[in-house]
Amino acid sequence: MTNDEIKALIDRSLFASIGYTDESGRQNIRRVFCVWHKGIGTHLISTNTSSSHVQSLMNNGKACLYFSDDTTFEAVCLYGRANISFDRKYRELLWNEGDEKYYPKGIDDEDYCIIEFISESGRYYRYDGKADLTAKDITEFDQKYKFENGYSITHR
Repeated sequence: MTNDEIKALIDRSLFASIGYTDESGRQNIRRVFCVWHKGIGTHLISTNTSSSHVQSLMNNGKACLYFSDDTTFEAVCLYGRANISFDRKYRELLWNEGDEKYYPKGIDDEDYCIIEFISESGRYYRYDGKADLTAKDITEFDQKYKFENGYSITHR
């Protein structure tokens, strides 16, 4: 897969699976709504601050993020860090009409946070092969991108 094909896979995905280790040392996976991307290396996920995965990621930010397309049998697993952000610019970027039902105090609700996942490496596969992504591959590819809602771009 080329980096452009990996980006297309990520962009057409509505969800990703985030893997992390909890405070008891157990491996966990959560399915998250993830459509905001900066190239292939940085991803934004809105979620509840009080959720168990956010609490675990605050203690240990090492994580992986997995995007897949079952119809084409291709996927990419990104390895890196998940930083918990309360940055207003990210909150505004990801805020959608109707989010008040999850965050009754609005965009400044203390239970509303953003996971900023930053890839350090990755591995992809498709029916025709698999290979690794290095930090250099990701950084060089992502230089030309800013945050965008990949799903809205691919589903216009």
